[in-house]
Amino acid sequence: GRNKDYEKLAIFGSIRGRRGAELKVLSAVETKAPGYFERIRDDVVNRDRGKDPEGTWGTDTMTFQDDELSYALGKQGGTRKKLERSSGAVVQYVGHVALFSGTRAERRRAKEYMKWLFGQLEGPVYVDNWEDRNDCTVVHVPSDCIGYITGSRRATLGRMEEEWGTLMFFMTKDSSKGGRQGWSEQLIIFGDERGRRGAELKCMNEIEKKAPGTFTRGLKEKTSDSRHFDTDRLAIKEDELSYVIGKEAATQKKLEKAAGAILQFVGRFAFIAGSLKERRRCAEFIGWLLQQMRGAVTIPDVSRREDCTEMHIPMNCKGWVTGNRGSELRRMEQETGVYMFMALDGRGEERLLIFSTDSGSKTSPQGRMAAERLVNELVQEKLRDDGQRADSRPRSGSRRRSPPRGRSDSRRRSPPRRSPPRRSSPPRRSPSYQRGRGGGGGGGGRGRDDSRYRSPPRR
Repeated sequence: GRNKDYEKLAIFGSIRGRRGAELKVLSAVETKAPGYFERIRDDVVNRDRGKDPEGTWGTDTMTFQDDELSYALGKQGGTRKKLERSSGAVVQYVGHVALFSGTRAERRRAKEYMKWLFGQLEGPVYVDNWEDRNDCTVVHVPSDCIGYITGSRRATLGRMEEEWGTLMFFMTKDSSKGGRQGWSEQLIIFGDERGRRGAELKCMNEIEKKAPGTFTRGLKEKTSDSRHFDTDRLAIKEDELSYVIGKEAATQKKLEKAAGAILQFVGRFAFIAGSLKERRRCAEFIGWLLQQMRGAVTIPDVSRREDCTEMHIPMNCKGWVTGNRGSELRRMEQETGVYMFMALDGRGEERLLIFSTDSGSKTSPQGRMAAERLVNELVQEKLRDDGQRADSRPRSGSRRRSPPRGRSDSRRRSPPRRSPPRRSSPPRRSPSYQRGRGGGGGGGGRGRDDSRYRSPPRR
């Protein structure tokens, strides 16, 4: 019960999930009750050893001083998180002890990355034999782009690391010239294959903006037939490029997310990275997007596709669902992470197609099911609105008709009363009469004109 010195907390889940939660709890406990971890350290470190499918699961530790710990943790735990994501190991700090849990390869990577991080405090770091490693990619950054890629206080590199779950730093051999003196410097990227490729293409995108032609000079289109992770290249025409990228890269991100691929633009080339299905799907989406520039898109049959939801929208609701220049569709795309547009089927009938690799669920705010719910809400809203108008039309119509009859009768009766003065002096009245009608003054204006023209004869 509550009168005991401690209670037991049960954690259920996979070996990795349990260890992550356990270390997170111990980190919080150690902050509140310093020294508690030392009493149970051996039990924690040896728990679940070798119980993963590979038989190499375990936990390694490193001990830090106060000043080292804050550097290893990083701002809001940013350094710890990027070490964890890039290495694949569970990385957590309990007091002054860093624990690395995972397979043998994951633990080795995490400790190496930590060593290189601290090595940067002493001076330039170089990773020997990086060419033989399967966990890194190197980008050659021109000397005049190094500051641009790094950003103020490393902000640009930090954003890329956070987005792609990688660890990135410039490496220099002691004997070689630095990048600011020589032609280029090597930027090394650590992480899984997808994360590394995403970060590499983002670097190439930024460098190409700063130094056009660095990567695209002499470049040609390329399509791979490999079913595994690979990269295709598509050349986009200059006048179509801004349309495909969109404002603040919104269209690019939408296509990327819906296709499940990595989509990045280097110059006017679209680099598409992913599995064969992901790459082909993304290229298909780009093709449809470009067709929309020129007119209606025809997609005869989507019944065999796993990534599409087809919706038939009532004729009177289409404009309401799409919005002004597609604004409602764009809003729903952004909210749910899908790609959607009106397309013709084989019979020339228009319907709404929703594309995404994420089918969604009844509760998830993302995916095709979430987009379908939003569309149905708009359709129901429009039908309710039309129904209410239809119910109120007889009453509202009679109200609208009655005042015009009264006003029109009075207008019709007024000209005969004013007509004799008009006929008596037509030359003087005609200009004012025309001015009054043009200005929308109505009968009152004509009356004032008549009174003005009657005054001279009395004088």
